[in-house]
Amino acid sequence: MNYPWLKSYPNGVPHEIDINEYSSINDILHQAFDKYKERPSFTCMGKEFTYGEIDSLSQKFASYLQNELKLSKGDRVALMMPNILQYPIALFGVLRAGMVAVNVNPLYTERELEHQLKDSGAETIIIFNNSCHILEKIYPNTPIKNIITTGIGDLLGFPKSLIVNFVIKNIKKMVPDWNLPGHIKFNDILAKGDESKFRPTEVSLSDTAFLQYTGGTTGVAKGAILSHGNIVANMLQARAWIKSSIEEGQETIITPLPLYHIFSLTANCFIFSSIGARNVLITNPRDIPGFVKELSKWDFSAITGVNTLFNALLNNEEFKQLDFSTLKLTLGGGMAVQKAVAQKWFQTTGKPLIEAYGLTETSPAACINPLDSKEFNGKIGLPICSTIVKILDDDENELPVGEAGELAIKGPQVMSGYWNRDLETKKVMTKDGFFKTGDIGTMDENGYFEIVDRKKDMILVSGFNVYPNEVEDAIAEHEGVLEAAAIGVPDEKSGEIVKLFVVKKDPNLTQEDIIAYCRSVLTGYKVPKIVEFREELPKSNVGKILRKDLRDEEKAANG
Repeated sequence: MNYPWLKSYPNGVPHEIDINEYSSINDILHQAFDKYKERPSFTCMGKEFTYGEIDSLSQKFASYLQNELKLSKGDRVALMMPNILQYPIALFGVLRAGMVAVNVNPLYTERELEHQLKDSGAETIIIFNNSCHILEKIYPNTPIKNIITTGIGDLLGFPKSLIVNFVIKNIKKMVPDWNLPGHIKFNDILAKGDESKFRPTEVSLSDTAFLQYTGGTTGVAKGAILSHGNIVANMLQARAWIKSSIEEGQETIITPLPLYHIFSLTANCFIFSSIGARNVLITNPRDIPGFVKELSKWDFSAITGVNTLFNALLNNEEFKQLDFSTLKLTLGGGMAVQKAVAQKWFQTTGKPLIEAYGLTETSPAACINPLDSKEFNGKIGLPICSTIVKILDDDENELPVGEAGELAIKGPQVMSGYWNRDLETKKVMTKDGFFKTGDIGTMDENGYFEIVDRKKDMILVSGFNVYPNEVEDAIAEHEGVLEAAAIGVPDEKSGEIVKLFVVKKDPNLTQEDIIAYCRSVLTGYKVPKIVEFREELPKSNVGKILRKDLRDEEKAANG
């Protein structure tokens, strides 16, 4: 094995992992529950459960699925909840009963939800009350037979649970009226579930653990088949990378990204559960003042997030006053980390913002920067243990150092394929087993990879490639800009030109200011010709800016 990145590996990080260290995700959970029984596991809105309590509650949930609902190994179960305590209990119960978890975004529309339930074949769904009105309209068209409902405050204890649920429904008006005949309440399941009747189900690394849906922003959402082995491998790979910075049984990680998203699921839920960490769940991270108030309560040692979230925190004055002395690890993924944000994070916290890279199809981690990186290098890092990354041309030939092409990944964390979509699977897999990511990147002489942009987002100006990330990174350095997104729009002379959408930090900022600044830092053909100011930009459930939505709006507006 002779790859340039091996000489750049951090000290103590092995080149290979032992995939057989655990027999399944359930093995990870069992060991954590046993070893850290008395330690705090998940906390949310002032309520905390120990690992022993999560063990007991998830067994009760699994027992109900097995004995009351008569579900069997391999049955798909949909989970449609934000970061609340019910999520890990339900998830662990589903997995421990040998079933397949189908994570669903609670913000889905009727069309999106109906597609995912039909496509996955899920007959059971656990859903929080705020989304029940969506399910009500479409569930007769789906395979759903069992509906388990829960309010955000259900597990917070009396009287807080009643108060929270009342405020959310009647004061904040966040729960539209709904009617789902025959639904079962989550708390009733925990009351009826008989822990003693739970039957541990034998699962192996090859068994499917998740149908994790992806691609909804670029077409019909597809379910990536992620096995117990995929998740275990990625947990071991990432844990090996960060082990020098963490201490078992002592860490507190902040979890603002939803656990139903693959980044948070593997990084926060599984990795940090395996080391006995306290996991602080943030139910609504878009409420930045509320988020910062929660942060002030904890001596937190780790936090994960996306660039837009870190940027929002850095623009909050109260955040800057927090004590960051216990912070060890800040991990950015899900979208490109911008240099301006990374530098400001270091200035504010005294700790680096480490960029990582991965996809749903890779469970997700594929590359991570060394944790002791002080200077932001604009790269996604080095391939993690047992992972090979190549740069390919359009004919799947490997390109040399420095040349741009499509990133392709091979490793034990790579999915087996898309659920019931053999043709789509063939499109993204090479003959020798590499997954083609759709991201354009380069590799330097030390083996560090850099993402240039998404293949589908590239703008072609008079035959020159313009990558939106480069334009966005440049304008992010302007002190009057809060957020920005670049897309290509048709132009008679050059084929396409760059259009920039900007959210202002400085209310006096003008289009002329933006264009003049870009001219000072970008080659002429990369400079935006059109600037449109917005109050906000369209974002995914984890805060990733959706260029596709902006392109669709442009097409609709211009016929």
